[in-house]
Amino acid sequence: MIIFGTKGYLYQLAILTLVCGQCGNPAAHTLRKRVTKFTLFFVPLFPISTKYLTQCTFCGAEQKVTKEQADHLQTQSTSGPSGQAHGQPQQHDRF
Repeated sequence: MIIFGTKGYLYQLAILTLVCGQCGNPAAHTLRKRVTKFTLFFVPLFPISTKYLTQCTFCGAEQKVTKEQADHLQTQSTSGPSGQAHGQPQQHDRF
């Protein structure tokens, strides 16, 4: 019998000060990386999915971002004043 499946891992990459696209408040946002790995006999072997997202600490809204956007935001957080970036992740217009 072969036992296989997936397991999720969540990494916090940075904490940023951004204007939330949902509630409109300037609040802290966590930049997170979610990795899903294939497991064989409960041993994680290789990643099958990697997603990046920001979450507003004020209202809890989550927004997916691309790897390039996540890298840019993470770079801003380390080089910005007092370790915080100011801005807003790019959003697509809703029609």
